[in-house]
Formats: sequence, C-alpha cells, structure tokens
Amino acid sequence: DTFLVVNGDVWTDYPFARLHRAPSGLAHLVMVDNPAHRPQGDFALMGGVICEHGEPRLTFAGIGVYRAGLFAGCAPGRFPLVRLLRRGIHEGQISGEHYRGQWIDVGTPERLRALDALLAS
Repeated sequence: DTFLVVNGDVWTDYPFARLHRAPSGLAHLVMVDNPAHRPQGDFALMGGVICEHGEPRLTFAGIGVYRAGLFAGCAPGRFPLVRLLRRGIHEGQISGEHYRGQWIDVGTPERLRALDALLAS
C-alpha cells in the first residue's frame, strides 16, 4: 500500500531511516531549497502540508513516499506524476518536509560533472 520512490538523477545525504513510512494522506514529499536552475521552486510547504501557492516556494527533491491510492484510476504506462500530486494537494492529502542537507539534481551532464568534481575534492 505504501512505497518509496527516489529519482535516479539526484544525489543526497538525506537520512532515509527517518523518512515517514506511512503518510497520513496520499503522499509525503521531501522538499529542498531551490537550486540555481529552478529558482521558482515547485510548491510551498505550510505546517507540514504541501500547497500549490504560498511562500516560500521549495523544490520537490524527487524523494517521496506514496500510497497506492494516489494512483487509483491510472492506466498502465507513462504519465506525469505532477498531475496526480496537484490533485492530492488540492484535496489536502500531500504532506511534506523541508530537507536542508546536501541534495543535487544531476539531471544534466554538466551538473553530473560538477558533482563528480565536488566529490573528488
């Protein structure tokens, strides 16, 4: 009923042992400060609840615990997760936390090279 998803293009020192294993709603997302390539962020976090609007805006870290119910009615195949998250956000069913540790989106060759250089130093 509950499962963890971690994007394959992030590097982090997030302490996974402390992650909520059973969110009270449909999902629990880890949010981080906005990286330079995404200064506008994705969502706001207010009182442990993810909101579509508000300040400050944070970036979804690509780390989330999901309940199967979030995906109810979805057909097999590829689809954007954000559509489901927005529906859950509007229903007040998506919780979150702000992680302030190390997190890097390595989704481009340039950012991967920068991470390699950082780890080598």
